[in-house]
Amino acid sequence: MISKNFKLPLIMFFLFTLLTTSILKAGTGEGLIFFSDTDTDDGTFQALIYFYDLRERETFLQLTAPPNDEAGSSMTAHIQIYNVANNCSENNFNDVYTANDTHIYNMRDIRTNDGNPSGVVLPDNAYGLVVVSLYLPDLSRVDRSFGNMRIIDNNGYEYRTNAQQLSNFAFTSPGPPSNPELIYSFSFNSSSGITFSDIVGINILQLLGSPNEIRDWEAENIVNIYTPFDIDIYDTNEVPFSCRDIIFACTDQDNPRLQELLETAGTANVASFEYGINNAIPHSRGGELLCPGNNISDGIVNLTLELYPEEVLISNDMVSNLFVPYFYGYVGLNNGNDRGSFDSFWYTNRFARLN
Repeated sequence: MISKNFKLPLIMFFLFTLLTTSILKAGTGEGLIFFSDTDTDDGTFQALIYFYDLRERETFLQLTAPPNDEAGSSMTAHIQIYNVANNCSENNFNDVYTANDTHIYNMRDIRTNDGNPSGVVLPDNAYGLVVVSLYLPDLSRVDRSFGNMRIIDNNGYEYRTNAQQLSNFAFTSPGPPSNPELIYSFSFNSSSGITFSDIVGINILQLLGSPNEIRDWEAENIVNIYTPFDIDIYDTNEVPFSCRDIIFACTDQDNPRLQELLETAGTANVASFEYGINNAIPHSRGGELLCPGNNISDGIVNLTLELYPEEVLISNDMVSNLFVPYFYGYVGLNNGNDRGSFDSFWYTNRFARLN
């Protein structure tokens, strides 16, 4: 259950990959993208993605380099850190690993694998995402790395889980799928006194480049890198309650581009990096809610992907360059004291279509 006590070893369980819509605009006016499942150990993913939070919390991110066929071969970890509280600004640095190396990054004092300062210093209110890509000396990408995160709140509870994977993708020729909807879900309940939530949505875009070079990921251009959803909540009797349209983007309510995003993205009138569930289980930091006015304390949240406006696709040049945005979701629940859990969204359909 989501609300059980997470005083467990740091490595707890596998998380399956969560991929969002990637859209190919075909000549017929329809594009269909298919994403294949990716296990944590199948060697096909491109990078690891983490959530961190320093708002009255401490965060520790672990990275483990995989074994390598070339004994003693060094690897470069390219680490990108985005701070939502500073308009999703990015800091990055490179770190050196050898096969089977494991290092823990204290986000309050970020040091490299050899113990030296990384050069990145985050303010006390920083929170956001971290993307890690590993490369061999010839700049070929390293698969099978492993990561996890531990977030300790000053109130006593912890969030622990594996890092998620930015995975390889595949697309098919245009054609109507049997079910064009892509729905993400997570369950929640008030067992063990759960009273607060942290629903985190991470959007990331891969920048194009040569296969034999370090390629960055981008999150801060929120007007073009976001994911819109229609929210519904189901109670334990499977009765649906319609909520509102929302947007996940690397933004808070102080981002100077927030209004531009809302004007661009369609029907939603709210955009954020994180939300609370509803009035029964609000956000840990007093943020926006997925379903304001709703008081269900036990149920399931469905997030149905909304279509991107055509002008967004054109501005991103997704047609010719195949810029591919990814979406990853985490759900955190806590009782404000000594119990907390952190898990990933589920997704129920791997197809997404644009008309």
